[in-house]
Amino acid sequence: MDIKKFSIEGPLLISLKSFKDDRGFFVERFNERNFKAHHLPHSFVQDNFSRSEPGVLRGLHYQLDPSQGKVVSCLNGKIYDVIVDIRKESSTYGQHLGVELSGDNPQHLWIPQGFAHGFCVLGNKAADVLYKVDNYYAPASEVCLLWNDPDLAIDWPLPKPILSAKDQKGILFKSI
Repeated sequence: MDIKKFSIEGPLLISLKSFKDDRGFFVERFNERNFKAHHLPHSFVQDNFSRSEPGVLRGLHYQLDPSQGKVVSCLNGKIYDVIVDIRKESSTYGQHLGVELSGDNPQHLWIPQGFAHGFCVLGNKAADVLYKVDNYYAPASEVCLLWNDPDLAIDWPLPKPILSAKDQKGILFKSI
């Protein structure tokens, strides 16, 4: 495992070892001992899986109580994954970062509690995304930030994304 830190404290990009040959490849996606050895979160209560068609943008979502930390992976296809720091006590409050995740490059993005999360599908192939979360989904406490909030100024790589009704009605960052 190779672990990269970002300018925003907390999130991590975890690159996994892939064993490739002419038949394909093998990747150990989660091993509790390895996560513990690298001081990574290793207690998860739920796995979530989504498939999104090309041009889809999901997010920016977070939960209030209980908040959720997430390990996000793209298993197939390619996504641009974005997180926004919503920790009011943080020196990077309101800042965001984006990383490209793909099924061809086995990586995890660790997103600690206190971040909004979203992604868009890149290319002309559907994307399969797996999330390991450290708290159960609580729909009543879910919040959606407006994906194109001018105060966040996220440079999404899609000019006209396909959005759910919920994501079209996200709230402005300044209202949280």
